[in-house]
Amino acid sequence: MTESITIVGGGLAGSEAAWQIANRGIHVDLVEMRPGRGTDAHVTDRLAELVCSNSMGSTLPDRALGILKRELLRMGSMVIRTAYKHALPAGAALAVSREEFSEEITALIHGHPNITVRRDEMTAIPSGPAIIATGPLTSSALAARIQDLTGRQHLYFYDAMAPIVVADSIDMQRAFRQSRYDRESELGGDEGDYINCPFDQAEYARFVQAVLDAPKIELKGADKELERYFEGCMPIEALAARGEKSLAFGPMRPVGLRDPRTGRRPYAVVQLRQDNVAGTLYNMVGFQTNIKWGVQEQVLRLIPGLEHAEFERLGQMHRNTFINSPTLLRPTLQCQVRDDLFFAGQITGTEGYVGSTMGGLVAGINSVRRLRGEALLELPRTTMIGALLYYITHAEPATFQPMKAAMGLLPELDATVRNKRARYATYAERAETELEAYLVQISPAFRALALLDL
Repeated sequence: MTESITIVGGGLAGSEAAWQIANRGIHVDLVEMRPGRGTDAHVTDRLAELVCSNSMGSTLPDRALGILKRELLRMGSMVIRTAYKHALPAGAALAVSREEFSEEITALIHGHPNITVRRDEMTAIPSGPAIIATGPLTSSALAARIQDLTGRQHLYFYDAMAPIVVADSIDMQRAFRQSRYDRESELGGDEGDYINCPFDQAEYARFVQAVLDAPKIELKGADKELERYFEGCMPIEALAARGEKSLAFGPMRPVGLRDPRTGRRPYAVVQLRQDNVAGTLYNMVGFQTNIKWGVQEQVLRLIPGLEHAEFERLGQMHRNTFINSPTLLRPTLQCQVRDDLFFAGQITGTEGYVGSTMGGLVAGINSVRRLRGEALLELPRTTMIGALLYYITHAEPATFQPMKAAMGLLPELDATVRNKRARYATYAERAETELEAYLVQISPAFRALALLDL
């Protein structure tokens, strides 16, 4: 077969995709704009450069990132295998010697006989089979072409992410369900669509002061534009600084709500809205913030009902190019309007190093399977890969924001397991079992991989 697949972007997703395609006998034209054109984050010209932390998160087999890593290793991930090869002491986390890691991946990609690396800025979407894996700092020229293809309303340049809470960690003895002006739920009828965390005046004053006192992430480089861009989507700390009652008249306004336990309208309220189909995750409405992580959790736990909350994602605001995947992508990572075009990595809304790698692996394998007329991978939702891909392609388009691997994305178990540790272990066991069954059923190549490599 003489066909070639073009990959735009030489980060984690692009490098993983290139390796998967090349190892299946298809030529890859990998286009990376560095060093000719740099970014605000990268400092080298190496492929798969880790631009922020050198940590790839938990290795524990019953944690979301631990499950995702095991799944990627099972499917032959070059990036994750190389990361373990260059691991540093970090307890139950996978910390990587970033220079050696990116140097080896660069050598592997450049040395593969089926891969041609071209150092050039791609200013148009390739006309043939291709994968766009340009990450959160996609060049303006290519971003414009993506907008032409998908529609301007489906490409975003900034994240304003509100925290996400695990539903069963919310104290419903303090919080209550109700939609604004919903008389039925006030009177004990059908439950409303929102979970409400009510404040009295003293609780509100304490919370506002904590928000003002908390250390904030300093905006630098491209992120400095946020100070102007988010006037219509202000972080809670910026609103709080405008006056003590600003939050109570903004995202924490209590109008149209009545606490069924007191019969009165709260002084202020934080609303949480369902974030996934299973109803296991809820996002905090209008609560984007740049309060530093660690302290952010302490501040958010001052909210009545969230004293013991488990956060699957904390709030942040930063420069980030990403597409509206629920509108534009299938769970196979194919573009809805072009079967031969795939997207992978953070541009799809999969947050973090391991999530980016996952997208590259799936897009790479599926691009080859499409060329060969084979069924494309669409992994079970009970696996972490399948759950994350299902989330980014089935979330509510109007409120879609990037997401990392999280236990709350997995469908609930058939039987209730109340102990958290045992529950997570059961999720992990189910994921492994169902991934194995799926892989050996869809392709003999995966059966051989299991025997040879693990």
